[in-house]
Amino acid sequence: MSAGRSALRMGPAELVQAAAMARRFYLEGKSKIQIAEEFGVSRFKVARVLETALERDLVRIEIRVPAELDAERSDALRARYGLRHAVVVESPADATEDAPDPENLGAVAADLLGELVNEGDVLGLAWGRSTIHMAASLHRLPPCTVVQLTGVYDAGTAERGSVEAVRRAAQVSGGDAHPIYAPMLLPDPATASALRSQTGIARAFEYFDKVTVAAVSIGSWEPGISTVHDMLSDEERAHYASLGVAAEMSAHLFDAEGRRVGRDLGERCITVEADRLRRIPEVVAIAGGLRKASAIGAVLRSGLVTSLVTDTAVADYLLTDSAPGLRPALDRADPDD
Repeated sequence: MSAGRSALRMGPAELVQAAAMARRFYLEGKSKIQIAEEFGVSRFKVARVLETALERDLVRIEIRVPAELDAERSDALRARYGLRHAVVVESPADATEDAPDPENLGAVAADLLGELVNEGDVLGLAWGRSTIHMAASLHRLPPCTVVQLTGVYDAGTAERGSVEAVRRAAQVSGGDAHPIYAPMLLPDPATASALRSQTGIARAFEYFDKVTVAAVSIGSWEPGISTVHDMLSDEERAHYASLGVAAEMSAHLFDAEGRRVGRDLGERCITVEADRLRRIPEVVAIAGGLRKASAIGAVLRSGLVTSLVTDTAVADYLLTDSAPGLRPALDRADPDD
């Protein structure tokens, strides 16, 4: 608190009293009633004094967040899409449309999960580079069960992929881990069905309806940006592209309006079903970079995601994008209905 020039127009007694009341209220956290009792005045007098202290610049209030966080864009994005939480971090100064997700998304998402997860919750982690980076950045998490929501991109990378992410989160929380040792995409529905019935995988699937907080990644339908895209043949990619696929999340495909397309692909995948994902109270998407901007917008329109961690470049795109219509993240509405 500091006294500005306009405050000097107050008499010395007024200044001293106002400063004392402001200190009690803003720094010591006392209520107006408590201050009124201490100074022997009415709480209405206290309210007037505090208001005058602000008007005359005796008290200056500053709202500060870490430099890497953009509070204004975060709030605007939350309001526009009806998100429960939106956290926007600064994009790298040299960010281009070809740049990957900003490296600090994972650390910020890890801190957000530390806020959202409560003791006894079931945390679900889907495959994705962003969720893997997030898990690696976890340093605090209440005791909870951690379950893998999808198979892995390549069973041979399990140790440094989503299986390791589940283990890491469980280690930090001190809870049980339920990994899935299986590829995300199988050659045919029969093979996928057989794998789902295996004991370890079936046990993980049993937890899907108990998940309270989930972390997911988003990919554009382009090489190197969508895991599923890279696992398919050229013919299959062309087929799904002809259906208008614009985004992918947890092996679910979406067009630009957030409607699911290519649903037959899910029959070949080890992943949480979209209907189950929609029932999870908190689904946090971790995705950034201009190359993913339109895909992120598409997934937000799907109503499957409730919160988003992204960067300023993507936020600017989403805030100037065509109106999302209903607030899909808050309503959890399915565009197909």
